[in-house]
Amino acid sequence: MSLFRLYSNPLVRWWWGMDRSTFIMVGALMLLGGVIVTTAAISVADVYDVDVYYFARRQAVFLLLSFVGMVVCSFLEVRTLKAIGLVAFVVFAACLPLTLILGTDVKGASRWIEVAGFSLQPTEFLKPTMAMVTAMLLAPRVSDGELKGFWVSMMLMGAVGLMILMQPDFGMFLMLGMLWFVQAFASGVPLMVLAPLVLLGLTVIAGAYFSLDHVRSRVHRFLDPSSGDSYQVDQARDAIMSGGFFGRGAGEGVVKHNLPDAHTDFIFAVIGEEFGIIACIALALLYAVIVFRCYSHLLKEEDRFIAIAGVGLTTIFALQTLVNMGVVLSVIPTTGMTLPFISYGGTATLAMGMTMGFILSLTRKRSNYKTKRS
Repeated sequence: MSLFRLYSNPLVRWWWGMDRSTFIMVGALMLLGGVIVTTAAISVADVYDVDVYYFARRQAVFLLLSFVGMVVCSFLEVRTLKAIGLVAFVVFAACLPLTLILGTDVKGASRWIEVAGFSLQPTEFLKPTMAMVTAMLLAPRVSDGELKGFWVSMMLMGAVGLMILMQPDFGMFLMLGMLWFVQAFASGVPLMVLAPLVLLGLTVIAGAYFSLDHVRSRVHRFLDPSSGDSYQVDQARDAIMSGGFFGRGAGEGVVKHNLPDAHTDFIFAVIGEEFGIIACIALALLYAVIVFRCYSHLLKEEDRFIAIAGVGLTTIFALQTLVNMGVVLSVIPTTGMTLPFISYGGTATLAMGMTMGFILSLTRKRSNYKTKRS
């Protein structure tokens, strides 16, 4: 009876039912992110005329809220997750037109809106919520050629993607497009249906190259650095090389004084310079283990919604990590993607906390304690 009472406690069932290793590793990423932002944002404070720990304090609040949000989401049942995902998707999708009308223009793009003095980027929250909605549409099994849910999800992706291209934010468009395609593939949509969509995607990419100046410029600078300004990428690459295996030491780096985005998009360069290549490899392995554990749990899942939604959410986490590191290492063209839980940013940090909370909830074991008692 004592064991039954203990197991019937919701907190105990939550702790023993979820993937505790992933939970602890994500918590470690948050702590590491707080430390790195503290050292990386010191030089940025002078630019904005604030004290040296201004960004560190703000990021600490964002990380705390993100952790709380992750825990709350991981408690929720699948039915509740579906409802939250659907409502949140509608809300943030409705915010996309507002960014074009009331949005704050930053570097030629209108991606943020001001809410109670806080800059909100709706597309960050669209990633996890769209993964949930797409999974709901694709969850019914494909039988007798019935692809109604697939076509609806494709039209939804097209509508959202069009509004994102109008901001413009081509990097986010590609991210959501790849997320949708991975979920469609995982759901079992026939390859004969998906193959033409690959050609459509390549056509859209080619169209963006010829019609969007900033996309064309980034591709040219990636293929031929001498064709344009590649200052940030060159500085980031040189910083990692100068750090060597063990780095210059915490706070001793210089790249954060030369890069305006050292605390956000290029924070991986700060890690490489101050803590060394070994620290970069260790961080990459930490991300890889989290992704591997999430995918391995989903491979055993029999519920189609959980499997498709989990694959989409994990793909978000994996792609964002790969894109950020790839840009810093000059492997892919420059795009504005933050490093999950490490880079400074309120919206991105909160949205990623929601993403990991959804994953932990979906992969949580839900055994019936009353059956165990009997």
